[in-house]
Amino acid sequence: MTGLQIPASAQGPWPAPAKLNLFLHITGRRADGYHTLQTVFQFLDYSDRLYFAVREDAAVHGHGGPAGLAPEFDLCVRAARLLQRHTGCEKGVDIYNEKCLPTGGGLGGGSSDAATSLVVLNRLWGLDLGGNELAALGLQLGADVPVFIHGQSAWAEGVGEILTPVELPEPWYLVVNPAVSVSTADIFSDVELTRDTPGMTIRAFRSAGGHNDCEAVVRRRYPEVGAVLDWLNGFSAARLTGTGGCVFAAFESEAGARTVERQVPQAWSCFVARGVNRSPLLAAIT
Repeated sequence: MTGLQIPASAQGPWPAPAKLNLFLHITGRRADGYHTLQTVFQFLDYSDRLYFAVREDAAVHGHGGPAGLAPEFDLCVRAARLLQRHTGCEKGVDIYNEKCLPTGGGLGGGSSDAATSLVVLNRLWGLDLGGNELAALGLQLGADVPVFIHGQSAWAEGVGEILTPVELPEPWYLVVNPAVSVSTADIFSDVELTRDTPGMTIRAFRSAGGHNDCEAVVRRRYPEVGAVLDWLNGFSAARLTGTGGCVFAAFESEAGARTVERQVPQAWSCFVARGVNRSPLLAAIT
């Protein structure tokens, strides 16, 4: 993030990587209003970058991150305070977030920032919590946080928290962002959202793939996203990640992805990244 002043005492950068939902089926709705789903998460080697300066008092401050976001809504700050309450830790931290992932893009940026904060502060504060305990804390912040904490590409069920590690091909992806911030809550509350897609098996996904139940609703509410899907489909099968608004397509080589990247209309931003089964955070922390 341009202009963010990071002190020499801060440790980092620690990656908070993007994720893609390779498909997303909504299978039902629970009595508490949460939706049950099936999806596959894969990480990208493209990340926000977080720095941490440990404080000897208990103060927690966030710097950078999404523009205009109040501290009480900053997931890095919320994660740090949750970890303090859970453990009784009396140390604090200044967290510096060089934000690269778009807000509301379906790439999991906020959840990933929260996960990186939990994982790194667990180490820097000397707390020694296990991965499952951290994941349970992360679930209080968002359904996607546990997959970032565990750091392995995963088949997900429940509300996204029941994870089975999977090994996937690691293609190159072109991700196109029409600069539309999609509200996940609005998509999941839309009366036209499909909520009864039959469950499928991992074997069926590997042989036939899947689709994204949110796409039709997102297309109707955000025609700019539909325009990206239609354009990118001219080169490779385009898919919506999560509830959007980013759209992605897979390519066998970086050169193939770069060729299409050069043709992306100037009105849209984009990037090319490798899909990876092991999160860059997991690689950095071990």
